[in-house]
Amino acid sequence: MISSIDHAKSKVKQWAQRHRHVVLHDEESSTLLDVASGKRIHLPWGDVKAFEEKTHAETKDTYLVLLFENGSQIALVDPGGIAFSPSQINTGPLRDLPPVVCLKDFHTLKQRIDHYLYAHQDEAPPKECLDLVITCIAILDGARSIGFDIGDLEEELDKSLRELERRTPK
Repeated sequence: MISSIDHAKSKVKQWAQRHRHVVLHDEESSTLLDVASGKRIHLPWGDVKAFEEKTHAETKDTYLVLLFENGSQIALVDPGGIAFSPSQINTGPLRDLPPVVCLKDFHTLKQRIDHYLYAHQDEAPPKECLDLVITCIAILDGARSIGFDIGDLEEELDKSLRELERRTPK
């Protein structure tokens, strides 16, 4: 198992060096920095159960998948950065939720939410706005489950949800 972990470490280091615009790797602290979000996660190498190097069907670029003993997994992808499964533990089943997301997806959806709430203040927010908030909750729950500290993002989303509730007709 040691040689396969060493192989995985080497591949992660090489991949991150080639894709510095999406992920930075600090070998000394065993952390990855998701460039788009500025968030870090610790890589618990002792908990790595499996490692795969794959080729993206569309871009033909390689991406890496790390599966951990607890069943969680991350993928290092370009574009995207550190990708993971969203969690529906607090949302229940969601239609059209992609199986893999990244924090960049959260920021994209959060911008749409804020556009509905603040660029159109004279209109009631559309139902899609609530759907976007729920999707963001699933993304943040997934991010937390793999080790991201997302408390600040939860606070931002909570502010948007309070504004949505305030502006939604009863």
